[in-house]
Amino acid sequence: MKGRFAPSPSGRMHAGNIYAALVAWLVAHAQGGTIVLRIEDLDQERSKAEYCEAILRDFAWLGLTWDEGPFYQHDRIGDYDEAFHWLSSHDMLYPCFCTRAEIAANAVRAPHFGEKRVYAGTCRKLSSEEVGRLMRLKKPSWRVKVPHEEISFIDGVYGRYTQNLALECGDFLVRRADGASAYQLAVVLDDADEGIDSIVRGVDLLPSTPQQLWLRRLVRPEVDDPQYAHVPLLVSSDGKRLAKRDHDASIDELKTRYKTAAGVIGHIAFAGGLIPNDEPIMPEELRSHFSLLSYSDSISGKIALPWAS
Repeated sequence: MKGRFAPSPSGRMHAGNIYAALVAWLVAHAQGGTIVLRIEDLDQERSKAEYCEAILRDFAWLGLTWDEGPFYQHDRIGDYDEAFHWLSSHDMLYPCFCTRAEIAANAVRAPHFGEKRVYAGTCRKLSSEEVGRLMRLKKPSWRVKVPHEEISFIDGVYGRYTQNLALECGDFLVRRADGASAYQLAVVLDDADEGIDSIVRGVDLLPSTPQQLWLRRLVRPEVDDPQYAHVPLLVSSDGKRLAKRDHDASIDELKTRYKTAAGVIGHIAFAGGLIPNDEPIMPEELRSHFSLLSYSDSISGKIALPWAS
């Protein structure tokens, strides 16, 4: 069993990041597995070296150790390009010239989870003449053509999840207009090539999983599907998901409030339904009595942190 931490160096970690990483660490280590640390720095504009360094320090301080890495996405651009050109050579891509406003206005329907809207396929219908004209005016992003097909898998927390790619996902981006690989393609290649077979992350990414499985089977058919477990989001008292701008939930605020790594881990473990009492504990101590089955039975929906605002 090989799991992973996959933080983005666009800010300091917050309680939600720590919670997902803690469960990922426990799932892997409870089964005698290992953890890979991957820094997801595709967004070069927002990724900062100081945040990369802070991530390493914070994980080490929290006792969330890793066995391989850190690996950086910026080192894998050639692999992303190779997969992009493979998809293009098999007539699976088309350029998209839509703005965000146009995508939102023409969205077909919203999926069951999260805020993502389903792309209406507007640019898939363009003639070659129209594509040529638009190409002279602006750089496009690129979308992959999804089939009218249901993808189903068993999530370790939420059970069976099924999605019709055409109706509930739509053609999705694999390359942005600035030439950078889109998240969906990069994360599929990273997980497959790094041998990740246990993926633990927030439930907001549950709707992305069927399209990632479908894409993985296309570009890495020799690699088995991983196991997934999507954990509830830690939310503030008003029900909003935590973000890096929520300073009450930042790791610096947690350090100030709970003093020690054990204090921080213990509070997040308690808030996330991993232990019955809010008391200091380190990941290594949690490991001995953790099981994904008992964890999934004990939680539901989303978990609130009443102190976060």
